Amino acid sequence: MKVAVIGSGVAGLATAIRVAARGDSVTLFEKNGIPGGKISQIRDKGYRFDTGPSLFTLPNLVDELLSMKSNQVDHSANANDNTVNAMSQSVDSNGQSDKANSQAINSDVQTSLSGKNSFKYFRLENSCRYFYPDGTVFDFFQDTQKLREQIENNTDENFENILKRLNQSEFIYNLTSDLFIFNSFHRFSNFLKEENRSIPLHLHKLGFHRTMHSANKSLFKDKRIVQLFDRYATYNGSSPHKAPATLNMISHLEHNIGAFFPEKGIYSIADSLYKKGVELGVNFEFNSLVTEVIVEKFKGTREKKNEIYSGENYNYNSKDENTSNFRKPWRGKRAVGVRVNGVSKYFDYVVCDTDVSYAAENMFNGRYRHPLKKRLSKLEPSSSALIFYWGIKGEFNRLDIHNILFTSNYKEEFEYLFKKRELYSDPTIYIFISKKVVPDDAPDGCENWFVMVNAPYNNGQDWQTLIANARKAIIQKIDITFNIKIEDYIDVEHIASPVTIERNTLSSKGALYGSSSNSMFSAFLRHPNTLNKIKNLSFTGGSTHPGGGIPLCLASAIIAEKEIYKL
Repeated sequence: MKVAVIGSGVAGLATAIRVAARGDSVTLFEKNGIPGGKISQIRDKGYRFDTGPSLFTLPNLVDELLSMKSNQVDHSANANDNTVNAMSQSVDSNGQSDKANSQAINSDVQTSLSGKNSFKYFRLENSCRYFYPDGTVFDFFQDTQKLREQIENNTDENFENILKRLNQSEFIYNLTSDLFIFNSFHRFSNFLKEENRSIPLHLHKLGFHRTMHSANKSLFKDKRIVQLFDRYATYNGSSPHKAPATLNMISHLEHNIGAFFPEKGIYSIADSLYKKGVELGVNFEFNSLVTEVIVEKFKGTREKKNEIYSGENYNYNSKDENTSNFRKPWRGKRAVGVRVNGVSKYFDYVVCDTDVSYAAENMFNGRYRHPLKKRLSKLEPSSSALIFYWGIKGEFNRLDIHNILFTSNYKEEFEYLFKKRELYSDPTIYIFISKKVVPDDAPDGCENWFVMVNAPYNNGQDWQTLIANARKAIIQKIDITFNIKIEDYIDVEHIASPVTIERNTLSSKGALYGSSSNSMFSAFLRHPNTLNKIKNLSFTGGSTHPGGGIPLCLASAIIAEKEIYKL
């Protein structure tokens, strides 16, 4: 079988690896000159910046991919599920977190072998350092006792409430992850699987009926802790005042299972997956923009006892090297190839790892259109980001690898993002400094600052003015928080905005996660992994089910493999 993959984001790379490991032919088309999609990097004057995702959870999903060998894949339907359950859910027979195992991971560097290459990562001691307008500063340590000390010494919160939330998140994740993350949510048969039959009995515990903020406000008495847990809504570009409380399970991935970091930075994830793909024989075609997914309609004839089907435009007698040996198709529409650089290339199966709104608008303009195009156009896009990549001449011990400088009015900030579609004057600032753990990411005595604020999706705003104003607000907030003049330390500057994100990654309107989750029905309205009306076509990546972020994109590749091979 010949499979085409459109896009080399982590989901596209993972899908290509999974198909190649089964011995089938894979060609991956990437519009840019390097692999990675949103995971990319900038190098300038000795500084290296990861430009996209900065949080790494569920590293076992990468381990699994890098351990694959051609034709040595477990072909059973539950193979991927077993790997996920064994490694991502550290729970003992009594349903309690395996804290001893978690702390053991904390001190060791983990290695994934990838042929002659190796991918190494380690567990972070501190998930994030939080700075509040009232001067409160504390670390969200992954060690339970250290976290207890931080909460009790710096907040008015009862630490038992923190444990209660983390245990709730673990329960929801363990109950629903098979259905909500690692299988197609839009395939009814998955609801009937034995492991998912208990979900309806616990619907009242999942939080569909209330927002993340209302759930957090009812549990925590300290507004600072409410704000901390509300922030998890931004992990998929949504507002905690609209997104369902089910999404509070995100804290389980970051804290109970753990936040990790690659020894060579985030881009090494994409680079390692690319090298694995090359090792398995994946054919990479860079600088190759796919302009069309070729869809044909097949009709049955009765020339023979066994029906023979034929496409309207496809020439089965062609001997061109790009022609695929099709298996006999069924009635209806199906993807038969792609058009790239003005050339039509034919395949048995197509996997689209491109933003689904972009794909619907731009890749299905032949005779047959994307059947969900109208629905996609009505969905609210997720938030985007405004990022300043600063090479800083100096080192700041008050900052950790992941840092948050909270706004004084979080609710109003989300009002600006999703109602006014503007940048807030007092934004929450995220500062990511990989130099803290990757010494070569900046010159000696310097740091590489990834400074990000949440931004509305691109709706034609005056971004030149918005960026200038945001830069002033960010610098002012950093100066006040740390009693410095940070602009005096800036040696290098690069900027990413919703406009550049849209241009560089083909993310519609610069939205980072496709559609937002600002509705209790958002999971049901999210683009499915397959289309009923077009066969032999799957969708992966952050804009489709199960969502954005490295682990969910890798999960979408697991789903794609199941759809391709009918597992």
